[in-house]
Amino acid sequence: MDSPEARLERLYAAAKDHVLVLDGAMGTMIQSLKLEEADFRGDRFQESEIDLKGDNDLLSLTRPDAIRAIHEAYLEAGADILKTNTFNATAIAQADYAMEAAVPDINRESARIARAAADAWSTPEKPRFVAGAIGPTNRTASISPDVNDPGFRNVDFDTLVQAYREQAEALAEGGVDLFLVETVFDTLNAKAAVFALMELEQRTGRHIPIMISGTITDMSGRTLSGQTPEAFWHSLMHAKPFSIGFNCALGAEQLRPHVAAIARVADVRVSAHPNAGLPNDLGGYDETPDETAAHLVEWTDSGLVNIVGGCCGTTPAHIRAIAEGVRGKKPRTPPGQPKALRLSGLEPFKVVA
Repeated sequence: MDSPEARLERLYAAAKDHVLVLDGAMGTMIQSLKLEEADFRGDRFQESEIDLKGDNDLLSLTRPDAIRAIHEAYLEAGADILKTNTFNATAIAQADYAMEAAVPDINRESARIARAAADAWSTPEKPRFVAGAIGPTNRTASISPDVNDPGFRNVDFDTLVQAYREQAEALAEGGVDLFLVETVFDTLNAKAAVFALMELEQRTGRHIPIMISGTITDMSGRTLSGQTPEAFWHSLMHAKPFSIGFNCALGAEQLRPHVAAIARVADVRVSAHPNAGLPNDLGGYDETPDETAAHLVEWTDSGLVNIVGGCCGTTPAHIRAIAEGVRGKKPRTPPGQPKALRLSGLEPFKVVA
């Protein structure tokens, strides 16, 4: 098994050589298994007074075999990067199930499951990598959840930093190659995550690249906290991320102009993992693998992306079609450093002890 340093070297080489493929939806695959309450409780959580069905992250502890099988299906389909089963694995999100105490174990074991699968499928010609999935939490630091009290906040920056710090530490212990701060609807939440991750790097001396992926919540072309793609990039460029891009909320057809917008200004790699179209009247997704892949291949041919994959509604069949479609294609070449930063004289963000 390669050392973390060797894997990092292979990651950067692969990203330079070809378009990388992220896996698809974890939740979609878990739903297809039709698991019951007993699957979520396992032996460890038999005494829980709260129903645990729906806490998908918990399955890394109670049904690791199911999570490993999902990872294997995406690897077999051609994914280069697996996302860990940790989208809601912060103390903030797990509070809904009174599972805060299990957060370190959930993240550590999720990373280990994905790491073992990636290592088993890695070859010198096609190395596989693991991204620690860090979701937005179910709170928002810059928007009031109460329309009658615009100044109210149900979380603060320091609380978010602590939650992200706990998650990141366990993901790193489990062996991730990257951190993926994804489905960002509030940039202030993402800034808290970035702060925690950069602080972790400073403390441990280990560099784990950061992917950042926002979500455009509707046809307005803005995030929930009101930013355009360009503003989203400028708010987070201080993190010097491995990549920046968008996922979720929209299908590929609707997401394309926003991916193009961020590709024009970002001097780093651009990622995109859209939903399988827009949801139907029943909340399902109808876009076929070939339809999704056709969009992402066109984005690749147009020089917009470096990393592609799928979000809600996508399956191994979608990832297989995407991987086959972009095979052998060169990634986007990022433009030079944005003029605004070059002229500003701003120093990169630093964590002060």
